[in-house]
Amino acid sequence: METIKKELTRGGQFLVKETKAEDIFTMEDFSEEQRMMQESVKEFIDREVWPNKEKFEKKDYALTEEVMRKAGELGFLGIAVPEEYEGMGMGFVSTMLTCDYISGATGSIATAFGAHTGIGTMPIVLYGTEEQKKKYLPKLATGEWFGAYCLTEPGAGSDANSGKTKAILSEDGTHYAISGQKMWISNAGFCNLMIVFARIEDDKNITGFIVEYDSNNPNGITLGEEEHKLGIHSSSTRQVFFNETKVPVENMLSERQGGFKIAMNALNVGRIKLAAACLDAQRRVINEATKYANERIQFKTPIINFGAIKAKIAEMATNCYAGESGCYRAAKDIEDRIAMRMADGNSHQEAELKGVEEYAIECSILKVAVSEDIQNCSDEGIQIFGGMGFSADTPMESAWRDARISRIYEGTNEINRMLAVGMLVKKAMRGHVDLLGPAMKVADELMSIPSFDTPDHSELFAEEKELIGKLKKVFLMVAGSAVQKFGPDLEKHQQLLMAASDILIKIYMAESTVLRTEKNAKRFGEEAQATQIAMAKLYLYNAVDTIITKAKEGIVSFAEGDEQRMMLMGLKRFTKYQNIPNIVALRTQIANSIAAENGYHFDA
Repeated sequence: METIKKELTRGGQFLVKETKAEDIFTMEDFSEEQRMMQESVKEFIDREVWPNKEKFEKKDYALTEEVMRKAGELGFLGIAVPEEYEGMGMGFVSTMLTCDYISGATGSIATAFGAHTGIGTMPIVLYGTEEQKKKYLPKLATGEWFGAYCLTEPGAGSDANSGKTKAILSEDGTHYAISGQKMWISNAGFCNLMIVFARIEDDKNITGFIVEYDSNNPNGITLGEEEHKLGIHSSSTRQVFFNETKVPVENMLSERQGGFKIAMNALNVGRIKLAAACLDAQRRVINEATKYANERIQFKTPIINFGAIKAKIAEMATNCYAGESGCYRAAKDIEDRIAMRMADGNSHQEAELKGVEEYAIECSILKVAVSEDIQNCSDEGIQIFGGMGFSADTPMESAWRDARISRIYEGTNEINRMLAVGMLVKKAMRGHVDLLGPAMKVADELMSIPSFDTPDHSELFAEEKELIGKLKKVFLMVAGSAVQKFGPDLEKHQQLLMAASDILIKIYMAESTVLRTEKNAKRFGEEAQATQIAMAKLYLYNAVDTIITKAKEGIVSFAEGDEQRMMLMGLKRFTKYQNIPNIVALRTQIANSIAAENGYHFDA
């Protein structure tokens, strides 16, 4: 219970409260049990999936189902399911860890696993009655049954609550007849159970239902043909048509009109798990690119020795390291919040729901950041392979294609960017995060004469942490002024929200990276963490560049005259380095470390 005694920062509070390095969780804090889980999942994927990549690219749906069944037999599908329903009942960090390492070899398994364990199973864990949980969870946890999630319709994508699928109560009141069309349904081709969202009468909100599916007795359910997709080729994706499908009234999930809430909370969990699912994909791309660069000889030398290649590998590894830092920091915050709520007497369902919901901002931040990093990583992987990278005979082009979906599902990155800032503003209005006080202090600071004292930066990361504090002021300056100017109409200014969100994302990711490295440098020594220190400095340098660009974009979009000049001067003041790091030297140091190990080695 020791971790629960520490002061738990609420979701979004990282922006206005200083987080100590010793208070964040890192991969280096994994327990012995978690290390064993990490190894067993890696061993499973290296045995069952990685050697069969070619088959997954040739739409071998049967192989996907077979691998999923084996994953169920090993307990991997039931990590987050409570033990009383034949799951493993492990904590949120272990859930993230499993999702991370099971997802890296192919997007087909990543999607099947994510759809089944996340949106296919968790709605029953979090919202099901005791009878529903006893009936369905043991089958889902063991891989006897597979789950799918039917929310999206031709006219209802990002606007999830606008679905037209209808549920009509029978005259005798025993069942609902569901009719409608769903699309882009992952696992549809081999699922036994669907979480289906439909509207009862003219209700404002949709309602969730648990619908069993048996191909021998389809009950009005018809599946479309497998979709032809850019990537995730062996992930079963079909349209699902319901024609007066009979669903017993006891299979309503939660209460009437509770579907929109279920959908949104399922997406919060899905977003942070999607971020985790993009991590090992990056590690594998970096590993393959490094091996190739070490072996590929041009101009009588391995191409890994060229500065242009070193720069790519260093940036790829740095972004992966930052993704790990953010994902596991947030995962432990969620786990601790769940434990705290259970200690306060909440049920497991209530605690888990509220625990994840508390960090919905961080879930959106991580989804955006890590899904974009895997796309960039796989793109650079192709570039390092050169012409061979464009060939289907190397793993790079499939990694690039599989990565592309990550920016679309679990809410597009555009939706998540706007959600992150929107949720933060709402939290401030509810009094959960004090943005107004700090924003007013920043406004006062802009009017004051800056200090010309030279600060003491002798300690590791002293300047970097001071700079992160100033970057938070940039966000408060831009977002605070925007809220003041537009009030409730702020949501109409999407380009401004997107710019503010990019600032928020870079702050969280850079801070997570610096704090992880500081914590590990204190316990393992700075020499042992030399490459990680270089990565933390490189990530922050890049973050500052992005923040300068996005803050300028935001400021000039709504401020004019003296106000604009003052804010631009503030931006310059808040993003100024005392000692600009030698980025070329940092990249070279990182790349040399990875080249020597012939791959990414910071998750061990």
